[in-house]
Amino acid sequence: MKEILKIKFCDFWGDLDKENNLFTELLTPYYEVKQSENPDVLFYSCYSFNHLKYKCHKIFYTGENVRPDFNECDFSLSFDWNDYKKKNFRLPLFAWSPSLAKLCKKLPSKEIAATKSKFCCFVVGNQEAKERIDFFHKLSQYRKVDSGGSFMNNVGKVYSQAEKRNFIKDYKFIIAFENSCYPGYTSEKILQPMQVNCLPVYWGNPAIGRDFNTKSFINVHDYNSFDEVIEEIIKIDTDDQLYYKYLDEPYFTNDRVPATLERDFMAEELKNIIESFEDTKPVSSKSLKRIYQYAHMYKRRFFARVYQKQHWYC
Repeated sequence: MKEILKIKFCDFWGDLDKENNLFTELLTPYYEVKQSENPDVLFYSCYSFNHLKYKCHKIFYTGENVRPDFNECDFSLSFDWNDYKKKNFRLPLFAWSPSLAKLCKKLPSKEIAATKSKFCCFVVGNQEAKERIDFFHKLSQYRKVDSGGSFMNNVGKVYSQAEKRNFIKDYKFIIAFENSCYPGYTSEKILQPMQVNCLPVYWGNPAIGRDFNTKSFINVHDYNSFDEVIEEIIKIDTDDQLYYKYLDEPYFTNDRVPATLERDFMAEELKNIIESFEDTKPVSSKSLKRIYQYAHMYKRRFFARVYQKQHWYC
């Protein structure tokens, strides 16, 4: 009989399915997972402060480019490769996809190219990412870039997140820039175009090669300027053989999903994290000075208000 594990989720993005998500999937082989207002383990994220009300072991998860605060959590699951003295496990946002293995064994390049009837697209709601906006304007001087998001929309319809892949599937290229740049910060923005064989023009994680094969997309970090990147896009757009060369490259090095992103590996890691709590006392917010706690909360409140609007559609 499986041990009962009481959990709760709070301060996540609004549409998180609390009964069926990555964490419940990873835990179910080992535990009888039950949602509870008196949890053994609280999973929380960066969009509010309700986690401060709970006195239990806490695991912080972030889908944003923020660092964990170990005054508030016992362990973190984040984009960072830093293990923070064995208190962090890297679990990037794109790893939530249940179909990473489907990126392996791509179709032949000519079959993919035959489905691409349009040049380049851009699906953005966030108005604050300067690098992404600047690149959009620069590339648009060569050919029109179709913007299907709520920001700078020029196609007449605003495509929702659920419609995004259907919108981008006909394009050769997509501007796949993160909101910001930080080592390890790899979101769904590069994964979604790969799922429909739309060639990403990627910027964000300067060490993206640790996640994906950089020969399979245009890695902005490999160039000295946006102008050089655009020169490469023009070459690919006008040279079918060069385009096929990119399409023939596997998305993952050796065409295999990295071991640390395999579901079994992540499940074992999460089980070990929870088992480690058995011999430790949970972090207590009582250890924080009141002035620090309130200053920290108000700082995070501003961040949360901004990023709540951006998540999943930026």
